[in-house]
Amino acid sequence: MFTIASLWIPFTVTAALGQVARNAMQRSLTAPLGTWGATNIRFLFGLPFSLVFFAVVIAFTGDPVPWPVVAFWLWLLLGALSQIVGTGLMLLAMNDSSFVATTAYLKTEAIQTAIFGFVFLGDHLTLLKVVAILIVTLGVIVTALRPAGARGFAELKPMVLGLVAAACFALSAVGFRGAIIAVPGVSFVTAASYTLVLGLVVQTAVLTAYLLLRAPEVPKRILRLWRPSLFAGFLGAFASQFWFLAFALTAAANVRTLALVEVLFAQAVSYYSFKQPLSMREFGGIVLIVIGVGLLVAV
Repeated sequence: MFTIASLWIPFTVTAALGQVARNAMQRSLTAPLGTWGATNIRFLFGLPFSLVFFAVVIAFTGDPVPWPVVAFWLWLLLGALSQIVGTGLMLLAMNDSSFVATTAYLKTEAIQTAIFGFVFLGDHLTLLKVVAILIVTLGVIVTALRPAGARGFAELKPMVLGLVAAACFALSAVGFRGAIIAVPGVSFVTAASYTLVLGLVVQTAVLTAYLLLRAPEVPKRILRLWRPSLFAGFLGAFASQFWFLAFALTAAANVRTLALVEVLFAQAVSYYSFKQPLSMREFGGIVLIVIGVGLLVAV
């Protein structure tokens, strides 16, 4: 039977689709703005839209504007700062020669999220959900790897960068979920929207200050490209809104595992738009992802 608690499933799928669209927009802005400039637009231009979302939520729910407690700020800072650090490490990893193997290491995020969620938040997962997470992660790794990149597993640098970046993203998911459930006396929708607004405030402040100190010309270029940046910011805020709604309803590990369906979206685009056939390895990985996701949402 469908319940409010099960809304995390469509929320996560919607967020994954929004993230794919946001990434496409950010990619087009990387050349003129640089990597960190393109990253900052998701925070800087996403913030106004998150405020609009929050105002709409307050109007419809009638909830009071929450007052942040100390625990909320601790979780929020963990989530916001871990996401920035994870992004930086991921960029370093993507610049490494073992790109494909590093990508596979990054996909261990779901497993690490399950571990951190259990340790820090007491998120208990059933045995079947743990099995589902392992199956989906294995499927993504099998799909991501290429024969030429297989030897990357023997290299220490890509392994460390990939695993630590994945750990940061896992901590970010757990931190944001911890912040959401620390918001007292309001609906889960208000708690999620409120956390998103303050999370973007922190991330915008930190990354903008970094750019002003290290690359002061980049913020000027961002402002000149405000039209495409505004759309990318909207897509970022839209995706984040649904990520946070999903975090409010279930363990972060469930959300981050189901989020790996974006691999299926990418494979579908590759197959139907670019007529690139699937190898047996890719087909086997997709089968594992489908089986794991099916098990995850069924138990």
